[in-house]
Amino acid sequence: MPATAPAKPGSLRAEQIILFRIGEQLFALSSSSVQEVRSADSLSGGAATISAPSVDKVTQFVRRGQNTLFLVSGAKHFGLPVPEGILAFVLRNTRTALLVDSIERMTAMTRLQALPLSFCHEERQWYRGLTALDQTVVPVVRPEGFLSDEELRMLDRALPPPELSSEEKEAEAEETETDAEIDLGTESN
Repeated sequence: MPATAPAKPGSLRAEQIILFRIGEQLFALSSSSVQEVRSADSLSGGAATISAPSVDKVTQFVRRGQNTLFLVSGAKHFGLPVPEGILAFVLRNTRTALLVDSIERMTAMTRLQALPLSFCHEERQWYRGLTALDQTVVPVVRPEGFLSDEELRMLDRALPPPELSSEEKEAEAEETETDAEIDLGTESN
């Protein structure tokens, strides 16, 4: 039986990642998990305030059609003493826009190491693992780890009712007038 050939050194599968900073801390995120990158001002310009005291890392939300996007402060999420971020990563397949300070660069990651056992609390949900780039160990964040299901339920309960569009307001007013006419007609009989 012939021996299997060893894997070629250049055959490692690479994943494209974005290196970004929150304060002085460097993080990595798969570029395929980012739907868009915007300035925080342009995203928060259409944002409304939300108050969910038990989820203090979220103070704003944006409605996009039927979807609600919550703006998560990366600094508060990771417990870093820095101001709010100036960029927003709108994360694909989540209801999260992550506020960060800067993008360091895009690069490729060929190895993702499992988290050490010292990561034993909620940070196990925050990170996919660790990678080494240029002699620096960088945590690779999990896009769905910024808001738990319970936090999403609390935020959904804290949302104000959606505002109606002008067409919906007109339709609602017509419905109310029709209901009033029907009520008047039944009272006179």
